[in-house]
Amino acid sequence: MIHYLFMSNEQTHPLRTTDKIIIDSLITKEKPDDLDFINLARLLNRYTNFPGETEIKNDIEKILKFWKITKNELFSKTKNIWSKSFRPPNRNKDLVGSGFDTSN
Repeated sequence: MIHYLFMSNEQTHPLRTTDKIIIDSLITKEKPDDLDFINLARLLNRYTNFPGETEIKNDIEKILKFWKITKNELFSKTKNIWSKSFRPPNRNKDLVGSGFDTSN
C-alpha cells in the first residue's frame, strides 16, 4: 500500500492578522468613507493573486456586494480619491509608501 502526502497550496499571508481586523471592520460599514474604500482596494490588490486566504477573499467579495460596488467601480473611486490629494491619517502610515524614514 502506498501513501501519498498531499501538501496544500493554501498559504497564510504574513499580514493576515492585521488585515482581518480591517476586513471585519469594513464588513459592517453601511456608509463607507474614503479611507474605507482605500483600505478595501488595497486589500483586494494584496489578496487577488495570493495563493490562499480564501476566507479573506470571500469577505472582500461580501463587502463589495454589501456596498453594492464592483471591483472596477472601487478602483475608479479610489483613483479619484487619491487624485484629490487624499492622505490617510498618521495612524495608517502603511497606506502610503514603504514607511521608510529618509529624514536623517
